[in-house]
Amino acid sequence: EVELVESGGALVQPGGSLRLSCAASGFVFSSYVMGWHRQAPGKGLEWVAGISVRGGTTYLADSVKGRFTISRDNAKNMLYLELNNLKTEDTAMYYCTKDSKAYQAVGPTISPDFLRGQGTQVTVSS
Repeated sequence: EVELVESGGALVQPGGSLRLSCAASGFVFSSYVMGWHRQAPGKGLEWVAGISVRGGTTYLADSVKGRFTISRDNAKNMLYLELNNLKTEDTAMYYCTKDSKAYQAVGPTISPDFLRGQGTQVTVSS
C-alpha cells in the first residue's frame, strides 16, 4: 500500500523558515516524480514544487521561486521542502505528492490522477 506521511508544518512568523518532510513507502520511490501541492483556505490545490526521479531537475512555481527548495533522498525514501522567507500568503496545507506514472518528466503540471498524503499545516502569522 502506498503511503505518504508529511511532517514539519508549524506556526511561524513572516520571514521565518521551515523544513517539511515526507516519508514514502509501498512503491519504488526512485521511479517517480515527487512534489508538493498546497491548498490555502478557500482556494484550490496549487502545484508548487516537483523533482525528477534522480533529483537532477526541479520545478518551482513562480510564487515560491527563490524562497523554496525541493530535494529528495532516494536511499531513505524521503522528500523534503525547504521554505525560507515565508510570507502570510504561504499559509496553507502542504501535501506530499506522487506522480501516477513512473519516469515522467517534471514540470509545471503533474498527471491528474496523482496521489497525495494527508498534509501538514503551515501557518505564517505575526
